[in-house]
Amino acid sequence: MKYDDYETEGRRLAILRILSRRTEYTTNEYSLSDELKGAYAHIVSKDRLHGDLAWLEEQGLVITQQPRAGWIVTLTARGGDVASGTAQVPGVARPRPGV
Repeated sequence: MKYDDYETEGRRLAILRILSRRTEYTTNEYSLSDELKGAYAHIVSKDRLHGDLAWLEEQGLVITQQPRAGWIVTLTARGGDVASGTAQVPGVARPRPGV
């Protein structure tokens, strides 16, 4: 696996895990970007984040809304399963045991 693929899969898992800890499993793109940067050391452009969110939505793992002020992202039940490691989706890293 190329490093870029490894990084992308880890970032997608981080997005799902961030959402799984949020009240009502929802956040906005700005808060998500800040937590990716602070807690996971993933510094990404808005375009890359939007690409990840669109991909996650295509897989049925999140639902996005795109009002004028910024994207709103909500975790689906399937996304919660992937975040916890009880389901697996190619293109998203699996969580490590005990983490």
